[in-house]
Amino acid sequence: MTQFTFSPDFMFGAATASAQIEGASHQDGKTDSIWDTFCRESGRIVDKSDISIACDHYNKMEDDVRLMSELNLQAYRFSLSWPRIRPDDKDFNPKGIDFYSRLIDELLAHNITPWITLYHWDLPQTLQDKGGWANRDTAYRFAEYSSYVYDKLGDRVQHWTTLNEPWCSAFLGYETGVHAPGRQSTKEAIAAAHHLLLAHGLAAEEIRNKATSLQQEVSLGITLNFTSTHPADPDNERDVELARILDGRHNRLFIEPLLRGAYPKDMEQYYEPCGLGKLIQEGDLDIISTPIDVMGINYYTGMDVRATENFDPQNPEAADQVEEVSRGLPVTDMGWEVYPEDFEAMLVRLSEEYAKPAQVPMVITENGAAYVDKPDSNGYVDDTENRLHYIHEHLGAIYRAIERGADIRGYFVWSLLDNFEWSFGYTKRFGIVRVDFETLERIPKASARWFANVAKTGTIKRS
Repeated sequence: MTQFTFSPDFMFGAATASAQIEGASHQDGKTDSIWDTFCRESGRIVDKSDISIACDHYNKMEDDVRLMSELNLQAYRFSLSWPRIRPDDKDFNPKGIDFYSRLIDELLAHNITPWITLYHWDLPQTLQDKGGWANRDTAYRFAEYSSYVYDKLGDRVQHWTTLNEPWCSAFLGYETGVHAPGRQSTKEAIAAAHHLLLAHGLAAEEIRNKATSLQQEVSLGITLNFTSTHPADPDNERDVELARILDGRHNRLFIEPLLRGAYPKDMEQYYEPCGLGKLIQEGDLDIISTPIDVMGINYYTGMDVRATENFDPQNPEAADQVEEVSRGLPVTDMGWEVYPEDFEAMLVRLSEEYAKPAQVPMVITENGAAYVDKPDSNGYVDDTENRLHYIHEHLGAIYRAIERGADIRGYFVWSLLDNFEWSFGYTKRFGIVRVDFETLERIPKASARWFANVAKTGTIKRS
């Protein structure tokens, strides 16, 4: 039996994203996001190319909040749909903001803390038609949207995350094209990365100023996704160099301008051919590094990498320079290796190199695993030996990191519900609650019942 107990003020919750669960794609005034468009394009999504229903959370919100309460969740991290609130980048939509106002009231009535993410990838298509995140103006549109949202919801919400995983928005959306909007340009990806960070800073300043003038308590942050990258052969200089570049591109390119006020020197040089230096206008890095109250950490896996024969450490546009090397570890249904020790090491590194010097606590805003679920005749999934085990082991990694000095204040499991998993459609299930996509019935899995006890007691135990 392993057992350990978190401090009483450690927060346990679950997370979702609007585009993945809400559905109601054109209900009550909402217009297309880049994901609505992406799903309609032939061959983009592996199965049912439709998010118009998803989990129908928009129409089942009250039932979903009651389910959260039954699972003893202390907090719920959810994102807002920008094109629901400001359709086509025109007038703000009262019905759109009213949905989130009702959601917040419902959460508070059940003693669940609302934790808002302002952007989780569903950019209004109208803005993408003008260049999307590769267009600097989008950062200012985001600040306007964020300011309006805070005016309407800030009286009841303390916890605000500006962006979720800007690395994914920039590189998966604008370089590899596997995410919306499906662009394939490293130059556009670098522009998107800088403009996303600028958008964060502009929105954070706007919200901070409003909260101060209204004497409202606010906790502001951003969520980054981190990946542990190791050279397959530590004695091979090319593998070591590749691991350094990938660490820079995945991790340091985002956290260092936020907490240190400057891009890493090696990444500035690496992405100079893509125009990074020209993108940075006077004052940008001061805006990007505006003080935050919390750093959101998303983490799923690490990897060993080997440089291919044509690896060119001077070419940021080469897409075929990396070979991921199996470490012989168990993998999730995403093909991601399960190695909680990497998570612990990453948390300690982030604490010592970034969070402690900046005096910024961390919260795990996403962590979880997709597996092939096998429901019984009643739809119940016993995921004790995979998903539950994954969460248990990663909570253990968090606990050990705290013992080693990391200031970590909470954990949001990804995800509350099985949902639309981006380019994988409905084929990958991360939820601790099963969703039958034919009937939309919600059925808590073994992991949900176990996590409910963890959230209630703060104690992790498993024989």
